[in-house]
Amino acid sequence: MDLLHNLVLGLEVAFTFQNLLYALVGCMVGTLIGVLPGIGPVATIAMLLPITFHLPPTASLIMLAGIYYGAQYGGSTTSILVNLPGEASSVVTCLDGYQMARRGRAGAALSISALGSFFAGTIGTIIIVIFAEPLTRMAQKFGPADYCSLMALGLVAAVVLASGSVIKAIAMVFLGLLFGLVGTDVNTGAQRFTFDIAELSDGIDFAPIAMGLFGIAEIVVNLEKHLERRGGAISVGSLWPTREEIRRAIPAVIRGTTLGSLLGVLPGGGPTLGAFSSYTLEKRISKNPGEFGKGAVEGVAAPEAANNAAAQTSFIPMLTLGIPSNAVMALMVGAMIIQGIQPGPEVMTKKPDLFWGMIVSMWIGNLMLVVINLPMIGMWVKLLTVPYRFLAPAILLFCCIGAYSLQNSTFHVMQVAAFGVLGYVFVRLGCEGAPFLLGLVLGPQMEEYFRRAMLLSRGDPSVFIERPISLGLLITTALLLILMGLPSIKKAREEAFQEEG
Repeated sequence: MDLLHNLVLGLEVAFTFQNLLYALVGCMVGTLIGVLPGIGPVATIAMLLPITFHLPPTASLIMLAGIYYGAQYGGSTTSILVNLPGEASSVVTCLDGYQMARRGRAGAALSISALGSFFAGTIGTIIIVIFAEPLTRMAQKFGPADYCSLMALGLVAAVVLASGSVIKAIAMVFLGLLFGLVGTDVNTGAQRFTFDIAELSDGIDFAPIAMGLFGIAEIVVNLEKHLERRGGAISVGSLWPTREEIRRAIPAVIRGTTLGSLLGVLPGGGPTLGAFSSYTLEKRISKNPGEFGKGAVEGVAAPEAANNAAAQTSFIPMLTLGIPSNAVMALMVGAMIIQGIQPGPEVMTKKPDLFWGMIVSMWIGNLMLVVINLPMIGMWVKLLTVPYRFLAPAILLFCCIGAYSLQNSTFHVMQVAAFGVLGYVFVRLGCEGAPFLLGLVLGPQMEEYFRRAMLLSRGDPSVFIERPISLGLLITTALLLILMGLPSIKKAREEAFQEEG
């Protein structure tokens, strides 16, 4: 009965005109940035963070969530029609989606992608509904030591599941932790690493870091690559798949949804890992692996289902435990903090309207995306003719205006520029920004819980192994650290992301 009551509350919140409007805006913007290469959901959400400060909390989070899972839909359109992925998780869709389009099956590929994504999004939302309450009740039993151990596990898991070098990922986590130390010590009131700059006394603001690290750096990298649009999109044709295509797509969608749902919950996982892993799985279990890369319908159905399922279930640790599982969820945590909301289990108990309204809006948003994507395919493809050199200055101007509007201070604009340079350096060195962002978000919270645990235990560190929950989390963390050194794990990580490279 409690679950039914909560779902009714969610429906009441989600179906208000304001929240439906912001869900639609989020889905439209998400589809747009999914279509346009060079602008991902991380950069877009980072740029929109200052705007959320002036919006109601529920509406702002619904909009940002719509952008995230909307980008997964939009990326498939151009991947199939013009072999140009707008989003990293759509790279693998190009392999078979474009080949299907060249054989005159573009419409079928698009409809299978959209309907598979809707199915996966629906299942992902149901999983959130089922597991959110038990996880929240479990989280309410956590003490400071348990939370500290949980965050340590999250940071280590983010390193294991991050693409690229493990050493670089570890370095980025530690760098994020160091940046999180800037500001005023909560216990002593002492200034730390502020260099007598008054604006840094409250720490480095999250929004300028995110905008610079992902927004500005992304622009510079894309301009450096001389990013161009490709014309000559293939005609869509009939949207109806054949019976044989449906027969082959259904089990692939189910497998992709299952795998994506599992990987989405893991720290460091997400749509990209889900898409590549599901494609690898389909290729390995297929009776005709030689068809992959030549227009296999499973090569479209499974990755598209996986990336949408992963996008949905990645909200579970963020909403229930306050632990972001990837860079976008770290930005969502930042949006909550900007709104004065403490992420974690208290969100469900103290703000049930926000919690359940956001969950119900995810299903509504997925339904909106099916309606938006299929009829408007022509318009989205025409947007690819806009040269990136015109988009880049507009994005840059938007970043600067957004940063200035936070506190009407030019210092935030300078911060955006500084972190834009740092983000570009990260790209040139082959370092991923997501572990840095996770370290920055989790670092201050981890420090707070560690010091609180030590105060309650009067300086006795054995409190971390005396509590069963904390001990279990630390053992899991230690196992992950050991596994990181095994050659088989290194090989698996490389294979999961080899297509992305």
